[in-house]
Amino acid sequence: MSTGLDAALRLVRAQATLVKRFDASLGGLHGVSLADFTMLLRLSQAPGDRMRRVDLAEELGLTASGVTRGLVPLERIGLVRRDADARDARVAYAALTETGRERLAEMLVTAEHVAEEIFAEPPWTEEEAVQLAGLLGRLGGTGLARHGTGGS
Repeated sequence: MSTGLDAALRLVRAQATLVKRFDASLGGLHGVSLADFTMLLRLSQAPGDRMRRVDLAEELGLTASGVTRGLVPLERIGLVRRDADARDARVAYAALTETGRERLAEMLVTAEHVAEEIFAEPPWTEEEAVQLAGLLGRLGGTGLARHGTGGS
């Protein structure tokens, strides 16, 4: 097996393991999945806490219909609202509600705790975590833009 394929398969397995850990904590405490959390987080990083749905899809690496399907339950529970563009009825925005901002702050605490656990065993140095984030960024991965660790 090639080194590249081995690395890619290890990355896929690691990603599945991470998703399960985040989903278990976020779902158990906040009733959301990692995918939901990621959508809310991206919206919170946008000017005015809102983005065009097509831009959100691009940021998340999803299709526009995938974002729409993901936003429906978040709208239903009041974390996100749909805003129309006053100048173009074809353009729709997804925007965090006040409740969405408050709940996201709580979710961030949980996600930070999960991340700390992940990088605690075996112990990771700050340098190793930064290096990993940079390498994943080269593969198109995005993270927290404000931390500058492969994010946008």
